[in-house]
Formats: sequence, C-alpha cells, structure tokens
Amino acid sequence: MNRRVFLKSSAALASLSPLGVRAAAQPTRAHRKAFMLSTLQGPTADRLGVREKFSLIREAAFAGVEVTSAMNQKDVLAAQDATGLSIPSVVIATHGSHPLTAPNPTTRETGLNGLKHGLRDAKAYGASSVLLVPGFVRKDVPYATAYTRSLAEIAKAVPLAEELGVAIAIENIQANQFLLSPLEAAAFVDAFKSEAVRWHLDIGNVVPVGWPEHWVQILGPRLAQIHIKEYSRNVRDERGPKAGSQVDLLTGDNDWPTVMGALDTVGYTGWLIAEQFRIPDLSDAAWLSHVSGKMDQIIAS
Repeated sequence: MNRRVFLKSSAALASLSPLGVRAAAQPTRAHRKAFMLSTLQGPTADRLGVREKFSLIREAAFAGVEVTSAMNQKDVLAAQDATGLSIPSVVIATHGSHPLTAPNPTTRETGLNGLKHGLRDAKAYGASSVLLVPGFVRKDVPYATAYTRSLAEIAKAVPLAEELGVAIAIENIQANQFLLSPLEAAAFVDAFKSEAVRWHLDIGNVVPVGWPEHWVQILGPRLAQIHIKEYSRNVRDERGPKAGSQVDLLTGDNDWPTVMGALDTVGYTGWLIAEQFRIPDLSDAAWLSHVSGKMDQIIAS
C-alpha cells in the first residue's frame, strides 16, 4: 500500500464510529443565548436591582438579556455597561394593558405611544427589535376588526422604526387568539411592505396550535428573534392551556432537533432568548445555569 492510499484509508476509518457506521457531523451554530429578564422572579430575585440581575445572567453564560419598555432607561444602560450584556430585544410593556385592537381609540393611542417609546428604548440599548403582541380577538373585537385595527396602528409606528433601524417584531401569545397560522402571520408581516416589521417566534407558543418547524419554514427571512420555551400537550390536557408551558426544557413536546434544523435551513443565526418556566426549588443562580445548560443542548441538537 503506497503512502497516498494509506492516508486516504486512514481518513476513512477515522470517520467511522466503533460500530462501523459513519458518524454524522455535529452542526456548528452561531446562535447566542439571551434571557428574558421579566421571567427572573421569585422571593430572592424580586429584591435584586437591575445590575445584580444582569450580573447573575452574565455569570450563567448568557450573552444577552431581553428587557421591557417599562424599565428605567438609565438603570438599564448602567447595568449593560457594567456587565457587557447585549440587549437584542425590548418587550413592549403596554401591549397587554392597552392593545392596539381595543375598541376605545384612547386606549389604542396609549398602546401606540407605548410602542414608540419601546422603539426609542431599543435604539438606546442597541437592540435590533421590539417584541409586540399585535392585538387581541375578543367577543367585542371580531377577528376582522382586530386585523384591520392592528394593521392601521402598527403602520403609524413604521416610519419611526425605519428611522431608528429597529424592527417591530410581532409575537403571538396563547391568550390573543390572533394570527393563528404561519401563512396568515407571513401575510400580515408582508402587508407593511417594510423590513421594519418582522416576526418574533415563540417556539412554545406555537405547539398548542401546530408545529414550530412549519412556522420557521414559512416565516423564514421574516424572523427577527426566537423565544426558547417548552410546552407539553399532556400537561395541557390534564391541567389547562397555561400549565402546558410550566415544564422544564427538553421534557415537553418540542422537537428541538427538527426546530433547529429548520432554523438552519432558513439561515437563521440570530439570538435564542429563553422565556422559560421557573423551577422554584432552585436558587436564582442555579436556575439560570440550568436553563443555560439546557439551551446548550438544544443548540447542539
């Protein structure tokens, strides 16, 4: 056997597992991990300041933190400077109390002003997007009415979003009963004809109504951010819809390897932001480290 043949044979053998099956290449992904600050709650955490919470998140190997527009901007900037955490996303604080689909025009105006405030916060923090729940379908807010109002109100903020270079990222929650399919979600985003309107996909929120990988495949380049959340249909059936998300990562029905593969296919390499149910018997630091480690497993799946 000459040297060239020997080297080629050795390389081929090295690629085989001990059982003689060619080992699959592990995906190398560029995603960075962030943590949703508003989920860091509990008797101990509630006594901590913004900087102390940022420090705990940093120590748990997160590179970023998602904040809300209700926070004091100076406090957030000081904590960001002290810890070096990035802020990829700002959650609009008014979209629940003052929805853009409300029957009262004054309520909608307050919600719109809240969206604009959040956009300015995001610019100050270096965030690329804000998270906006687009509205709520209710008995007194028919689906078609919610759709029309939401489009009209968000459109009023698009010029500011374009000026600031911050995307308005739409997210659905279980309670809003709105934009229930990925095709409709894509059409809603496309209706604005602006790169300043995109989608913030919560993986757990999709599971009760479908399969997250289908949403990823359809929304594709419209994706601005991803929330990492677990969901169990069995727990939902036993204890109700909200309880379905009160399970640990990797213990529910999310098919994480398939979801991550779909993200690879559409070319999403952005932030993965944990919005995960709190395990009450762990300390703040231990719980953050636990979530961080679970996310590492998801990224590597």
